[in-house]
Amino acid sequence: MAHSASTCRPITSPAPLYFLRPESPVFVGFQSSCHRMVIKCRSSEKAPNSDHVDFRQQQLSSMSVPSFDVTINDSSPSKPLYKWQRVLLKVSGEALAGDQTQTIDPKITMAIAKEVASVTRLGIEVAVVVGGGNIFRGASWAGSSGLDRSSADYIGMLATVMNAIFLQSTMESMGIPTRVQTAFRMSEVAEPYIRRRAVRHLEKGRVVIFAAGTGNPFFSTDTAAALRCAEINAEVVLKATNVDGVYDDDPRHNQNARLLHNLTYQDVTSKELSVMDMTAITLCQENNIPVVVFNINKPGNISKAIRGEKVGTFIGRAQGINSS
Repeated sequence: MAHSASTCRPITSPAPLYFLRPESPVFVGFQSSCHRMVIKCRSSEKAPNSDHVDFRQQQLSSMSVPSFDVTINDSSPSKPLYKWQRVLLKVSGEALAGDQTQTIDPKITMAIAKEVASVTRLGIEVAVVVGGGNIFRGASWAGSSGLDRSSADYIGMLATVMNAIFLQSTMESMGIPTRVQTAFRMSEVAEPYIRRRAVRHLEKGRVVIFAAGTGNPFFSTDTAAALRCAEINAEVVLKATNVDGVYDDDPRHNQNARLLHNLTYQDVTSKELSVMDMTAITLCQENNIPVVVFNINKPGNISKAIRGEKVGTFIGRAQGINSS
């Protein structure tokens, strides 16, 4: 009885597996002396003492395949390592004002943008906290015309947002992707501060500018810098000012004032040095965050400080003082 074509189907066996051997058309070899992988292809070489002839091998051997070598070298240069990989740059409002002839000096913001751009291209993650003293300082205006301290501080926070937007525009004109995050919501002009989002921006190579301080009155932007530094796991607070560092006296009134290159947290609190307010320096001490104070007006100082080079005054624990 004849079977229909639909019921008679050829039985196929699984395709055989083949392993590459040195005498096969494709051979992969390793040269361990220089860490290279070499791939060689041979055109038609028959395996010795081979009685079995496979149709696929005949097809491969009949093809005219030129010999070539592919070399993969893993000796690519590694990225240079810097002392700081994630830093928080604190820029005061007075520093943005430059010579105080105008509220914001575009030359200062452009210099900041250029130096931040040079280090972000090296893979260093940079966050920025800006002050607002060049526009409005809440502590100075409290009590004037019945203005209470809380309201004065909120006005000062709005001043930091203006500085942040100005600095963001300058950085983006240099090709630096930048995000502004504010401590209270201003959705039309900036993102709200979200710690995980800020960290993600930094990981993607963006500069994050934190504005509006901590979002609470009675706290300075120095305290905001110490707080944000601890939150995003930055390694150092870089405080950019109009002087070369911390002096034992006011250098503007005492020409013999001596620059102090290394200090401990205890030195700052016991000697009441006007570096940061006590809340900020205590927060840095509790979280073991070093502070570097340097002059923003000297070209190259920002990039030097971010790379961890010796500049200005280093503040840290007694055993962690930077003596290099």
